[in-house]
Amino acid sequence: MLDKHFGKVYRYILDKIGNKQGMIFLVIDPPNQSPETAGKLAKIAEQAGIAAIAVGGSVGAQGALLDNTIQQIKENCSLPVILFPGNIATLSPKADAIYFMSMLNSLDPYYITGAQIASSYPIKKMGIEVIPTSYIIVEPGRAAGWVGRAKLIPRELPYLAAVTALAGQYMGSHLAILEAGGGASEHVPLEMISQTKQLINIPLVVAGGVKTPKQAGACIKAGADIVHVGTAIENVSNNFQKAKKRLEALAKAAAKAGKEKGK
Repeated sequence: MLDKHFGKVYRYILDKIGNKQGMIFLVIDPPNQSPETAGKLAKIAEQAGIAAIAVGGSVGAQGALLDNTIQQIKENCSLPVILFPGNIATLSPKADAIYFMSMLNSLDPYYITGAQIASSYPIKKMGIEVIPTSYIIVEPGRAAGWVGRAKLIPRELPYLAAVTALAGQYMGSHLAILEAGGGASEHVPLEMISQTKQLINIPLVVAGGVKTPKQAGACIKAGADIVHVGTAIENVSNNFQKAKKRLEALAKAAAKAGKEKGK
């Protein structure tokens, strides 16, 4: 039974962390591009050194569009595909794993435990690997915060994010995400990343507002193990040459920061 506690994708993440590798995950939000475009982006992401593909969004990532998007991704690259759900409909048996997220600072019990109860049996039937995840929304929060009715963590109070992530770890999470919101003007503060990582010993993901290699590297050096990048690539998704160069620069910056952090 314990052998199945950690799945293949989670072990893959732990192995990369153990090898001092800072990781970039490309976030693909199905309503924002066609499945064919998503497949092409996934192919160049793998070539660029991206570690995994996270698929999902706050609204609209579901049904045939979600399935077709993942199918195109799987046909074009061998990277793990992890569902990043915005609701209980963001499920697909074609995915390798799912962030099984509890939004710990939501004011609505539905986003803390209700959606998880409703989706647990379908996930089991689909055979998707589950990664128990603490999802923590930081100002400005944007669509993720609005949809999830989050009591946003103030940017100037980094310890609140840290202790929230610690509580999530104590309740059984295998991973924590600090989320500023897709398209945020700034990523979560570096001091918040640092204080959070000092308290927890599970993988830490920083999501939202990371647009440049310099920002990605800074987040990794501060303590993040993984950085999600989505909007920065969506904005150039029809220029695949430009997207590839941007992904290569992001992956290189994360890898360099991971090695420096590991010294």
